[in-house]
Amino acid sequence: MHTGRCGILGNALPGRGGRTRVRAPPPGPAESGTSPMDTQLADPMLGALVDGRYRVRGRVARGGVATVYTATDERLERVVALKIIQSGPDVDPDFPGRFTHEAKAIARLTHPNVVAVYDQGECEGRPYLVMEYVRGRTLREILAQRRRLDPAEALAVAEQVLAALAAAHRAGLVHRDVKPENVLVAEAPQQGPGRLVDAVVKVADFGLASAVEASADDPGQLMATVAYVAPELVADGAADPRADIYSVGVVLFEMLTGRVPYSGARPVDVAWQHVDCDVPPPSRYAPTVPGEVDALVLRATRRDRSRRFSDAAAMLAETAALRDEIGTGAAAAPRGADGPTMRVPTLPSRRPRSRREAAAPPRRPGAAGLLDRARDGAVTAARATAGAVRLVHGRHGPLPLVAAGVVLALLAGLGVWWVAAGRYTQAPSLVNLTKVEAQDRAADAGLVLNFSDARHDELVRPELVLAQDPAPEAPIIRGGTVTLVLSLGPERYQVPNVIGMTFDMAGVELGALRLPVKRGPDRYHETLPPGMVSALDPAAGATVKPGTAVTVTVSRGRPPVTVPDLVGKAVAEARRLLAQLGLVVTEQTVPGDAPTGQVLGQSLDAGTGVEKGAKITLRLSDGPPVLKVPRVLDLPCQQARQALTGMGLEARVTYNPNGVVRLQDPTEGTEVPARSVVTIGCL
Repeated sequence: MHTGRCGILGNALPGRGGRTRVRAPPPGPAESGTSPMDTQLADPMLGALVDGRYRVRGRVARGGVATVYTATDERLERVVALKIIQSGPDVDPDFPGRFTHEAKAIARLTHPNVVAVYDQGECEGRPYLVMEYVRGRTLREILAQRRRLDPAEALAVAEQVLAALAAAHRAGLVHRDVKPENVLVAEAPQQGPGRLVDAVVKVADFGLASAVEASADDPGQLMATVAYVAPELVADGAADPRADIYSVGVVLFEMLTGRVPYSGARPVDVAWQHVDCDVPPPSRYAPTVPGEVDALVLRATRRDRSRRFSDAAAMLAETAALRDEIGTGAAAAPRGADGPTMRVPTLPSRRPRSRREAAAPPRRPGAAGLLDRARDGAVTAARATAGAVRLVHGRHGPLPLVAAGVVLALLAGLGVWWVAAGRYTQAPSLVNLTKVEAQDRAADAGLVLNFSDARHDELVRPELVLAQDPAPEAPIIRGGTVTLVLSLGPERYQVPNVIGMTFDMAGVELGALRLPVKRGPDRYHETLPPGMVSALDPAAGATVKPGTAVTVTVSRGRPPVTVPDLVGKAVAEARRLLAQLGLVVTEQTVPGDAPTGQVLGQSLDAGTGVEKGAKITLRLSDGPPVLKVPRVLDLPCQQARQALTGMGLEARVTYNPNGVVRLQDPTEGTEVPARSVVTIGCL
C-alpha cells in the first residue's frame, strides 16, 4: 500500500507493474466564472482584444493547464469567461486540433447544470474557449471556508453535478476530472448565508483533461487529480462513465467529512491507494452522516467498477430519492440520539448493522430490486406481528392475536409491495417512433411525455425519437414522465454567400455555422476591391457537414493590364501592342475574307483586366479565296458582266455597255482574290 498526503501530480510518475503512469496539472482552479482574484498587472492579456471581439477585463484564475479571464463580448455586450490554454516548448503541435474537436463536442452539450461553451479559437497560437460566466464560487472555495456540508446540502450539490454528468454520458462524453475546483456554485440569495440546498450548481471543463492527455508526449501518462481519480484510470488508463461516478463519490465524501479518503507522502502513493484500498464510510469521520448516505458513497466508490452505478443517471435516481428521505427527516437524525426506553417489537433498523451491510449498494427499483424490497417488507411485517403476539399472548390466548397478526402482516406486506414495486411499471420502448406514435404509446401506458431539446444524428431520421429517459423497460412510477429527445436528422448547413464581404466578416458568418475557414491565394478581380471575398470552395449554397473547411479567395483588386481592341489590325501591329503590355501572344489562323494576317478576333475581350504575362490568342484571317478569271471575250457585254459577278468578281464596263467584249483585264486564267475587279471593254 502506498501512503502519504494527498495532492496533485505535477510530473510524470512511475507506474506499477509496467502499467499506465499518472500525471496531473499543478494545483489551482481552472474553472469558469469564479470571483476575480490573483490579478497580475503585468499580465499582457489584460485589456487585450481577442479575435476582434473579446475584450479581456481581469484574470480569474491560473492553473496548470489554462488561465481563466473575465472578458466582454463586444459584439453581444455580455460578460463571458475566456479560458486560454497555456503553451510551452513541449506542447504537442497536434494539440490545437484535438482541443478544437473536444470543444465542438462540449459545445453540443446543452444542460442547465453544465457551463455553456459559446465559442473557440486560437489566440497567439494558443487555443481558447469562450464560456458562460457563472457568478459564484467554486465548491473548493466553499469547502475551504466551511470545511464540510450537512448531508442535505451535500446531496443537493451532488444531485446537480450528477444531472450535468448524466447529460454528458448520454451524449457519449466522459468528464475524467470531476473535482471541487470544477464545480461552480451560485448560491441563492434568499436561502441565507451558507445554505446550498437551493443553490445552482454547474460543472465545467468537460473534455479538457481528455484533450490535454491525448496531446501528452508520453501516451501512457494520464491527466488526473489523484485525490479523486478512479482506480481503473491509475491501473490501465481506461475511462468510461463509471470513472466519473467514482470521482463524484469521492467529492461527496469530502463534502460530508471535510477531507479526502486518502493521503500520502507522494502523489503516486495517493493514486495507488485508490487501487489498493476501499473508500471508508463517511460516518467514520462524521458520525452524523446517515447510513443510507454511507451506502450511496460506498457503492459509487467501489474499486470494481462493475459494482458501481452504471452511469450518472443511475446514481442521480438514487441520490434524488435519498435526498427526499433526508428532507422529510427520515434519514437526517443524528446517530446515537437517545430517546425514552420502552419495550417495542423488534424492527430492523434502517442503519446498517455491520460495515459489510453498510457497504452493500442501495437497491434500485429494477425487477430484482423490487422483489427484494417486497420480500424484505413482508419479513419486517411478520417480525412486527410476531413481536406484538409475544407481548400479549399470555393474557388473551393465541387465537384472536393470531388473526389480528395475519391481518396486520397482510396489510403491511401490501403497503410495502405498493411502495417498493406495485406503483412501478416498465417504461415502453419509444425509440425510433414518430412523435405522434410515441404520444399514443405513452398514453396507452398511462405515462406523460416531456420533450427535451432535439439534436442532430447521422443515422436517425428527423422527427423520430432519438433517445428516452428512463430507458426502455426501465422501472418508472405509474403516471410518471418519460423525457424524449427527437432527432433533427444529419446536421447539415448551406454555405452562406459571403462574396463581397471582408475576409473577417466572412469568417464570422462561416464560423457561426461551425465551418472552418481556409484562406486560399488572393487573386485579381474585375469588380471587387482589394480585401473582399471573391470566391468560395465549396461554392455558396452548397450543402456541407459541420466542420467542412471552406476555402476563401480574397480579391487583390482590378488587374493591372487592360486588354486593347485588336480586331481589324494587321498582325504585326497587334504583336507590337501586346508586347508593350507584357502579354504573351499565341496565334490561330482561321478562314476569312479579310486580307491575310488581319485580326478577326481575340480570346480576351477588349477592356478585360489581366496580369502581366497573361496569354492572349489572336484569330488571324487566312485571306479571301483565290479565283481564276474566266474568258469573256466575244461575249455580249451584259452576259460577260453576269458571268463575272456570278463567280464573286466585280465587272467594270467601258465604252459601249450594249456591245460585245473586245478587251478584258486581267486576262483569261489569271488568279485573283474574290471580289477583285475585272475590266471589260465593249464595242
